[in-house]
Amino acid sequence: MKWTGLNDLREAYLSFFESKGHLRLPSFSLVPNNDKSLLLINSGMAPMKKYFTGEVTPPRNRVTTCQKCIRTPDIERVGITARHGTYFEMLGNFSFGDYFKHEAQPWAWEFLTKTLEIPAERLWCSVYEDDDEAADIWVKEVGVDPTHIVRLGKEDNFWEHGQGPCGPCSEIYFDRGEEYGCGKPTCGVGCDCDRYMEVWNNVFSQFNNDGNGNYTELDQKNIDTGMGLERLACVMQGVDNLFLVDTVQNIMKHISKIAGKTYGDNEKDDISLRVITDHIRSTTFMIGDGVMPSNEGRGYVLRRLLRRAARHGKLLGIDRPFLAEVCDTVIGENRNCYPELAEKQDFIKNVISNEEENFYKTIDQGLAILNTFIEKADTTVLSGDDAFKLNDTYGFPLDLTREILAEKGMTVDEERFQALLTEQKNRARAARKQSDTDAWAGTADLFEDVPATKFVGYTDMTANAQVLAIAKAGERVEAAEEGDDVIIVLNTTPFYAESGGQIGDKGTITVNGAEIVVTDTKKNTQAVFMHHAVVKSGELNVGNDVVASVDTARRQSIMRNHTAAHLLQAALRSVLGTHVEQAGQLVNADRVRFDFTHFSAMKPEEVEAVEAMVNEKIMEGITVTMEEMAIEEAKKLGAMALFGEKYGDIVRVVTAGDFSREFCGGTHVDNASKLGMFKIVSESGVAAGVRRIEAVTGTGVLALLNENLRTLNETAAILKANNVADLTAKATQVMAESKEKDRVIEALNAKIAANSVNDLANNAVMVGDIKVVAAKVEGADSGALRTMCDKMRDSAGDAAVVSVLAGVADGKGTLACAVTKSAQAKGLKAGVLVKAVAQVAGGNGGGKPDFAMAGVKDMAKIDEAISAVAGIVEAQLG
Repeated sequence: MKWTGLNDLREAYLSFFESKGHLRLPSFSLVPNNDKSLLLINSGMAPMKKYFTGEVTPPRNRVTTCQKCIRTPDIERVGITARHGTYFEMLGNFSFGDYFKHEAQPWAWEFLTKTLEIPAERLWCSVYEDDDEAADIWVKEVGVDPTHIVRLGKEDNFWEHGQGPCGPCSEIYFDRGEEYGCGKPTCGVGCDCDRYMEVWNNVFSQFNNDGNGNYTELDQKNIDTGMGLERLACVMQGVDNLFLVDTVQNIMKHISKIAGKTYGDNEKDDISLRVITDHIRSTTFMIGDGVMPSNEGRGYVLRRLLRRAARHGKLLGIDRPFLAEVCDTVIGENRNCYPELAEKQDFIKNVISNEEENFYKTIDQGLAILNTFIEKADTTVLSGDDAFKLNDTYGFPLDLTREILAEKGMTVDEERFQALLTEQKNRARAARKQSDTDAWAGTADLFEDVPATKFVGYTDMTANAQVLAIAKAGERVEAAEEGDDVIIVLNTTPFYAESGGQIGDKGTITVNGAEIVVTDTKKNTQAVFMHHAVVKSGELNVGNDVVASVDTARRQSIMRNHTAAHLLQAALRSVLGTHVEQAGQLVNADRVRFDFTHFSAMKPEEVEAVEAMVNEKIMEGITVTMEEMAIEEAKKLGAMALFGEKYGDIVRVVTAGDFSREFCGGTHVDNASKLGMFKIVSESGVAAGVRRIEAVTGTGVLALLNENLRTLNETAAILKANNVADLTAKATQVMAESKEKDRVIEALNAKIAANSVNDLANNAVMVGDIKVVAAKVEGADSGALRTMCDKMRDSAGDAAVVSVLAGVADGKGTLACAVTKSAQAKGLKAGVLVKAVAQVAGGNGGGKPDFAMAGVKDMAKIDEAISAVAGIVEAQLG
């Protein structure tokens, strides 16, 4: 048994099972594909569930993988102990109705004892208590010492998850030695101490559970093997935990260097080092698979991990964003097995940097406010209202609040917090208009027994077809008549179903004089195309032979916009950099909306450069081709895949000259010249690190030009310009005249103020040794009031003078207050004073100590407010 690096162990395992006739598959994405039961892939078997259930045919009956996994139920425990981690890799060999125990068990033993040369005497095997077959194979066929076989009960060695396939397990344990044991006489396999480490788990899926505890033998028996790569590395490297494994240690050493710390010197620092090491592994792989920071779902998991890592960086004394630097080491340690990390390196680092920098802007403020709440708390429980305010107003997550409080021996009222969060979500939900797609909810299940639709719309806008099914009001029916709102399934269709951001086709279905208007097209997960339609005239029956016709003009507009999206992405990557990735799109007949990853608003010259580049390709008339090919061939050609998307073995590649090549199942023009022209309408932000461009092509550009010209003509008429060409000169003239009028008005206000100031000062009253001027000035707006107050303050010299003036202009009541330095020295502040006066008239306001303004709500009480000034001054002096 010799020391072996983690990357070498992975390769050794996969190569071993390739030699046993297994197909090596790359790791599936961490983002589940068509599986809403999981937030993130958490086991080697998880992405292959449909292979086991028979819903999808596997590429081969024998498969081996090393699967990226993330588990997050114990995030708060990560770092506290060296056992917990969120990211890990699972080695697996799988049989889908092919081999079973007689092959799986000997191969496991062969790999461990022959390939890795682990001494047999240090290995133990557990079997389910009633699984004599597995026990006999271990002893009689493999040659395992019978004293090293342990039978365990259903809780430990039987895998099942409610109703469905299930079966016994057989695990292989490595004996780490007596020094890791608990010392109890009963210490052995299954003990809670650290001596016996499980390294291999064979699940024998051989029964079906009917949900009532009744088990029947499966016709097709399966093998599901799981072995933690990091755990196996611990054995082969003779270390106590995953954080000491070579590749993981290299990441930790980078963090330690930045922080100026040494792992093992201080337990508190060690916790932070483990937190950052684990979380930067998870986040790097998550972003690499297309997960973006957000406030819900897997995006929130990512954000939470990044923020927790950033906070522990601060605890280590790192006072700057640093996680992107460590990301380089994570990618360096994993790039051979996961080359996509290197391909996305700039993008991954940009996402991490952007998120960390945003968190740095809020964490100090949030920590200060949390500390204030803690100091005020008269119990060991922080109120849910305070926690919610931290979360809602300052973006300080509850889990971070909870963790910081725990360090201080406190908890938080999470019940109240959740109640407030629910109220907020309900308000948002009520304010949100229901999406049109709600009408499609549940329709897919109506057509489970219908075969997949043959789509011919790449080449044909019209097709002969047969009606396979009709649904009305959520139920299958045999016929539909005039006025019915229905969903129709055909055996063949030219109608494109909404997918990949391209909206569904509209058009007509005709038969025997009947006309059915198709208003939308979608498809379910079984590739059954559902035509949402209204029977305009006549009758439609299941079994009818019909003619399906797409609205050609509309489709052609969509095709232009979809091809424009491809050209746009290529231009963006050329102008902004290769970190640009598609983050979403909507392609319809009117325009293209393209979301992409970028971390700042585009400069006007960048927008112009992108637009010019797309138009250049249109003018060149570059050819656009669509071709199906093997995914590996497409990757070799450099075709871009949608970030985080899972593809089959055969993909459709759309190529525009030598400018753009992408995986795409949408419809496109065959030559860029058919776009006519491309015009960017807007560029804006939609989320952190995500920008949006909206653009038009073809007749859409013409419509935009006409609309803009109409606006210009209307504006020219309003400004009394002779024509649009004179508009700039006329607008300049009008603005100059306006500025001159403003100047004259300001001068008049100053004269009025100067004349009024003396009159107002003569009516001043003394409050102690403070001279108080309080008056209502008819027709004075906020500008005039400010000018008058300034003059009174400036003319007062060293005297202690307070001026409070009120005015009503354009139906709006305003208060202005000025306080000289001498009056400020006696404790008076303009902001405090004007606020108190305004409240008499139902208003509010504030400002600086020398000058402040306030609004008045109840105009009828302005005189009362002015009369109250002297008393308020006296009260504030006291």
